[in-house]
Amino acid sequence: MKSSGYATSFVKKPSPRAGSLFMEKTEQHSGANKVENILLIVLLAAMSLLPLIEIAGRTMVGQGIPGSIPLVEHLTLWIAFLGAAVAARSDRLLALSTASFLPERWGRPVRILTGGLGAGVAAWLLWASLDLIGAERGADTLVIKGIPVWVAMCIMPVGFGLIAARLIWHASGTWSGRLLATVGLAMPVLLEGVPSLQGTEVILICTLAIGAATLLGLPIFAAIGGLALLLFWNAGIPAASVPLEAYRLAAFPMLPAIPLFTLGGYILSEGGSSQRLMRVLTALVGWMPGGLAIVTTFLLAFFTPFTGASGVTILSLGGILRPVLVKDQYPEKFSIGLVTVAGSIGLLLPPSLPVILYAVTSNISVVELFVGGLLPGFLLIFLVAGWGVRQGLRNRTPRRPFLAGEALAALWEAKWELLLPVVVLVGIFGGFTTLVEAAAITVLYAFIVECFVYKDLKVGRDIGRITVESATLVGGFLIILGVALGLTNYLVDAQIPMHALAWVQTHIESPLVFLLALNLFLLIVGALMDIYSAIFVVVPLIAPIGIAFGIDPVHLGIIFLANLELGYLTPPVGLNLFLASYRFNAPLTTLFRAVLPFWLLLLLGVFLITYLPIMTLALVNLLAR
Repeated sequence: MKSSGYATSFVKKPSPRAGSLFMEKTEQHSGANKVENILLIVLLAAMSLLPLIEIAGRTMVGQGIPGSIPLVEHLTLWIAFLGAAVAARSDRLLALSTASFLPERWGRPVRILTGGLGAGVAAWLLWASLDLIGAERGADTLVIKGIPVWVAMCIMPVGFGLIAARLIWHASGTWSGRLLATVGLAMPVLLEGVPSLQGTEVILICTLAIGAATLLGLPIFAAIGGLALLLFWNAGIPAASVPLEAYRLAAFPMLPAIPLFTLGGYILSEGGSSQRLMRVLTALVGWMPGGLAIVTTFLLAFFTPFTGASGVTILSLGGILRPVLVKDQYPEKFSIGLVTVAGSIGLLLPPSLPVILYAVTSNISVVELFVGGLLPGFLLIFLVAGWGVRQGLRNRTPRRPFLAGEALAALWEAKWELLLPVVVLVGIFGGFTTLVEAAAITVLYAFIVECFVYKDLKVGRDIGRITVESATLVGGFLIILGVALGLTNYLVDAQIPMHALAWVQTHIESPLVFLLALNLFLLIVGALMDIYSAIFVVVPLIAPIGIAFGIDPVHLGIIFLANLELGYLTPPVGLNLFLASYRFNAPLTTLFRAVLPFWLLLLLGVFLITYLPIMTLALVNLLAR
C-alpha cells in the first residue's frame, strides 16, 4: 500500500516492537541522510533549550537572551523544510491512499504520474524561492545580529530541491520510470516561459489534473502549492509570492510550540507511559461495566493531543489494546471501532496542535481556545466511553474488583505522567510561561522522566531516533501549511471571503440555519481535506461569516475543530480509517461499519457543541472574570 501520510500510512507498517511508534525504515542510511538526521536533532535540541534558557534568564537576572524568540521562530522554518525533505526521503509525505484500490498493473504508471507532477511543483517552488532570496538579499533585514533573513530563507530551495529529487526517485523502482517522472520538471519552464498560455481554460484543465492526481496519491503539499502557483501565474503575479507566504511560518510566535509538543509527546509514547497510565485507569474504573473500554478511550484520548492529533496513537497502542479488548469478550468489530475512534478524539484538549494552529490562523487567544475546548472535548470522550459501557453490559465483560491498595500503587507509579498536564497548564494559564516555553518544559520533563527516572529510554539509543521521527512528522504537515498560506493569500486578495459572506447573507438570515449549513459544509470539508490544510484554507473563509452572524470566535473555532475531528473518521479521506485499516489488516468497508455507531454518537456531540454555546463559553467567561 502506498504511503499516505501521517494519519494514514505515514509509516510503512506497524512495528512489531511493543511501544514503538514506527517501524525501522528500510531506506539506506547514507552519509547525506545521517547529516540530515543530525541536523534535525541539533535544530530541535536548540529549539528546546533556547526557551528554557529564556525562562532561566528571566527568572534569575530579569531578562532573557536577546534575539532568542525570532531565532526559535526561524528554527521552526528550518525544521519544516528539512523535516519535509526527510519525509520525502522515506516516501512519507501526506497523500491520499485511494490509488491503493486500483489494479496492480496501474500502480507503476500512477506513481510515475504523481511523482513527476509533485516533482514539477516542487521544482517550480524551488525556482520561486530563489527569486525571493535574490530580492531579499538587497533588503539587509536581519533575523538576529549577524544572520540576514535571506540566509534563513536558503533552507526553502534546498528543501524543495530535495523533495523534487526524492519524489522522482520514489516514482518508480526502475531508472526508466524515474526518467519518465523527470518530465514533470518541465512544467515550471513551460508555464513560466509561455505567458500566452494564461487563461481560464488552461487553469481549469490544470486544476482538474491536480485534483485527479491528488486522488491518485499526489502529495497534499504539491496539490495545494500547485494550485496556488497556477492562480498567481494566471493573475500575472510572480510565483515568489507562494514561498514568501511560506516564509511566514517564521512569523507566528506560537508555531514553535508544535514541534516541541510533538517531540515531548513522542518521548512519552515511546517510553512506558502508556502502560503506567493504563494501570491507573484500570485500577480506578476497571470495576465498572465496560471498564476496559473506558480505559481504552481515555488512554488513547490522552495521547492524541500529545502526538499531533495524527492517529499515531492508533499505531502505537492499537496493537496492544485490541487483543486485550477481544480477550475481555468485546467483539472484534467493536474493538477495532473503539480503538480507531478513541485514537481520533482528544483533539480539543491541550496541547493539541490543531487548536494551536487554529488560534494562529484566526488570531484569537490560544488559552481561550483551549479552555473553550475542555467541556466539548470531554463530552465527545464520554460519549465514546458511554458506548463502551453499553457494550460491556451487553457482553457481560469481566470486571476487576476495586482495590484501594492497587489504585494507590498505580497512581504512585504514574505520578510523573499525571503531573505533566498540571505543570503545563499551570505554566500557561498561570501566566508563568508562554506556550512555546511550556512546550519546551514538556520536552525537558518527558526527557528526564523517561530517560532518568523510569529509564525506559536510552539517550544514545532512542532519543535521536525519536527526534528525527517527530521532526519528520512535523515537517510533513508544516510544508502543507506553508503552501496553504500562499493559496490563502490569493483567496484573500481575490476577495473570495467577502464574496462568500455576501452570498451567505443574501441566502441565509437565521444564525441557527447558518450553523446548520456550517456543520454540513465542515463535514464535507473534513471528509475531503486533512485538518491542517483545512485550517489554513477554510478558516479565513468562514471566520468573517461567523462574525457577521454574531457567532463568538472561540465558539466558532470549537465548532470547526469538532467537525474536522469527525472528518478523521469520514470517507473518502477519513485519514484514521486508512491508518486503522493498515494497522489491523481490515478492509476500509469493515472499518467504517465498525466505526459507524461511534460516528453517529460523535455527530450528535458535534450538534450539541454547535447549538449549546454555553458548553464552550462557560469556562471562557469564567476565565475572563
